[in-house]
Parts: sequence; C-alpha cells; structure tokens
Amino acid sequence: MMLWLTRVARNRSGATAIEYGLIAAFVALAIVATLPSIRSSLAGVFGGIDRELSQAARSARPGR
Repeated sequence: MMLWLTRVARNRSGATAIEYGLIAAFVALAIVATLPSIRSSLAGVFGGIDRELSQAARSARPGR
C-alpha cells in the first residue's frame, strides 16, 4: 500500500492538463469581465453608423 501511495504522489502526468485548464479558465474570466465595456463601445459604433446611413438615405431620396 505504501508503495502504491508513493507512486501516486510522484505521478505528474496530469499536472500539465490541470495547468492548461486553469489558464483557459482565467482567459474565459477575463473575456467575461471585459464584455460589458466592449458591448457599449460596439453599440455606440453601430448606432453612429445607423444614424449616418439613415441620414444618407433620406438625402438621396428623389423629390425631397
């Protein structure tokens, strides 16, 4: 039994997978944390584009 516990304690084959999992979790957390600011920035950009296109379409209509 003691020999088996020693082998299990020395086995490091799963350590790399755990490290990669932690890195992926931290990257996902960073992405989730920045989403609100990205969303408001994109809403402003696309809102400006919408206003410009609407104004251009109104001015391009014949007879007005």
